[in-house]
Amino acid sequence: MGKYTGFMEIERLEEGYEPISARVKNYKEFVIGLNADQAKLQSARCMDCGTPFCNSGCPVNNIIPDFNDLVYQGDWANAITVLHSTNNFPEFTGRICPAPCEAACTLNVNDDAVGIKSIEHAIIDRAWAEGWVKPVLPKHKTGKTVAIVGSGPAGMAAAQQLARAGHSVTLFEKNDRVGGLLRYGIPDFKMEKSHIDRRVAQMEAEGVVFRTGVLVGTLPAQGPESKVTNWAKESISPDELKAQFDAVLLTGGAESSRDLPMPGRELSGIHFAMEFLPQQNKVNAGDKLKGQLRADGKHVVVIGGGDTGSDCVGTSNRHGAKSVTQFEVMPQPPAEEDRPMTWPYWPLKLRTSSSHEEGCEREFAISTKEFLGEKGKLTGVKTVRVEWQGGRPVEVAGSEQILKADLVFLAMGFVAPVAAVLDAFGVAKDARGNAKATTEFTGGYQTNVAKVFAAGDMRRGQSLVVWAIREGRQAARAVDEFLMGGSDLPR
Repeated sequence: MGKYTGFMEIERLEEGYEPISARVKNYKEFVIGLNADQAKLQSARCMDCGTPFCNSGCPVNNIIPDFNDLVYQGDWANAITVLHSTNNFPEFTGRICPAPCEAACTLNVNDDAVGIKSIEHAIIDRAWAEGWVKPVLPKHKTGKTVAIVGSGPAGMAAAQQLARAGHSVTLFEKNDRVGGLLRYGIPDFKMEKSHIDRRVAQMEAEGVVFRTGVLVGTLPAQGPESKVTNWAKESISPDELKAQFDAVLLTGGAESSRDLPMPGRELSGIHFAMEFLPQQNKVNAGDKLKGQLRADGKHVVVIGGGDTGSDCVGTSNRHGAKSVTQFEVMPQPPAEEDRPMTWPYWPLKLRTSSSHEEGCEREFAISTKEFLGEKGKLTGVKTVRVEWQGGRPVEVAGSEQILKADLVFLAMGFVAPVAAVLDAFGVAKDARGNAKATTEFTGGYQTNVAKVFAAGDMRRGQSLVVWAIREGRQAARAVDEFLMGGSDLPR
């Protein structure tokens, strides 16, 4: 490394935030990234540790010590080359990945981890500013055609890799813009959509054809899947895709939300998080919506303590909610993890997001018993405290309470990808409702249906953007091998 003693001399520097009073007035990104001098110092903290656990902690296996050293040396152009060699979209991961690489950092055993995510963020932003991100054209065309269903990070990564291998790639998206859950799930204040648009322009120059507003198959009229965001204007059948293309790759998101079938669930004012968040992103894009879900002046309850719940909190605060309360059925985690016990794995600890800091009452070890209302409209939530015994929640006697609520968002995760799509293709599913396919080096990502592959959330279920990119890249290699008998694409 460029500075062998850097980790002993330099303290970790976090990226900055704009003041809460300013950032809650809009939906723009508010993270203040590292400048060149700060990034150089932070990269100097990377140890010459011999076995860089960060590489394996990162799902796409970013070559982290190498790009850290290049930043320290001031060689930013080669730093982005190294970063792009494993990650098609570091501007996505540099903003919204939770950074499992940092949990695995050797320095994290007894000190603050290297700020890998902030360095990655600085590298890609510098690369775009300098004009180093350009289309990569294939050396020759193969004459093979590939259809990709779902334009989230898995679909985009696969499409880019396959286009660069020389295949003719068409990417289908049921909504009106490319990006999947990146576009209509992640709030703009966490990642502005211009980052997706720049990549779409690059990929179009590389030969990828995007067909938006096209639903593959049909969606049910009832149940949670009927609530899946769908702004399609036309549809195409799986049989048509299989007839028109040499291979089909399914990369849709895990969009089937987990429901909470409690008494009063039918009341007006109870919605899935993914009914709420996409609408605001669409409005931010300049579209007009009739009957947009708004939290202005309302008492909001968010059920679910994960990232999607946090996104509901941040969006509700920007609407001007009167109060925001977030429920989590699990007990409150410790403020600090037991590093010797958990390193290099992802630790369980209390995580406070920027949205929580903007205003939110967090309740742990609490369960919803009933939704209360008058004249069909939600007015409150009846709750009970729980204790965990033998892996199960047990109600605490006498702990029932009623909390005023005008609006409830269900953000308890996603049970599976849209079953209707998999069923339409005749793809076998595993016990969790995901497409059944392995990740083996040979035959990986292939489903039981001839020439139909699956990757990302469609195959593994609800996961991180970085896992989606990994699976998209690996599936692209599998498709390339299927079409050509071999592949030079990286795995």
